[in-house]
Amino acid sequence: MVDLFVEHVLVKNNKDQDELDTEREIVLRLQNRILMLFFASAACESCQQFAPTLSDFFKRLTDEFYVDRAAQLVLLYISLDQSEEQQESFLKELPKACLFLAYEDPYRRQLEAMFNVEELPTVVVLRPDCSILTPNAAEEILCLGPRCYRNWQEAAEMIDRSFMISEDFEGKSMCSLSDPVRRLKYKLEDEKQKKSKKRSRGWRGGGGEDAGAVDGGGSPW
Repeated sequence: MVDLFVEHVLVKNNKDQDELDTEREIVLRLQNRILMLFFASAACESCQQFAPTLSDFFKRLTDEFYVDRAAQLVLLYISLDQSEEQQESFLKELPKACLFLAYEDPYRRQLEAMFNVEELPTVVVLRPDCSILTPNAAEEILCLGPRCYRNWQEAAEMIDRSFMISEDFEGKSMCSLSDPVRRLKYKLEDEKQKKSKKRSRGWRGGGGEDAGAVDGGGSPW
């Protein structure tokens, strides 16, 4: 997910409109999160009607007033507005904790094409690995409210568990599934080399008890 935005500036929907403009800031905000890409426009009546529902949905999952621990969820508004004024107006309907792309960033339209957005509003839900969990969750949010987050979380954790199995197998991250085979091969080769060196030292030292004497501090050379 981080890769989608690492070269772009994300703006916080707060009074000061603080920017996340470094890779570290973006990683800290997006890593290991489920991401909702909210495609909408102030000129769209359906978007105007949906915005309060989405705002309430997000707050109930992330605001400490409603939950002890915020959900691992990020809301990112992808404006399809016709002017910056329209975008600013629509942002007032969204939670202060959500993020957005600056109006002048053409990446907004690239994301629209990337996720085949054909209707508004559209809420694309992404797993932490950037794969699409739901191409448009707007109807699901309307029908189920915060309860649908559990479905997303379970689907995302299935992917996480598959990674954990690989990590547990080696005790650390692996570059590929063939790593354990290669590491075993190298381990066996190292053992063969060690045995070969021992035989060589024993032969050059005369073998048997004499070889033991060499190990004790003497030298045959």
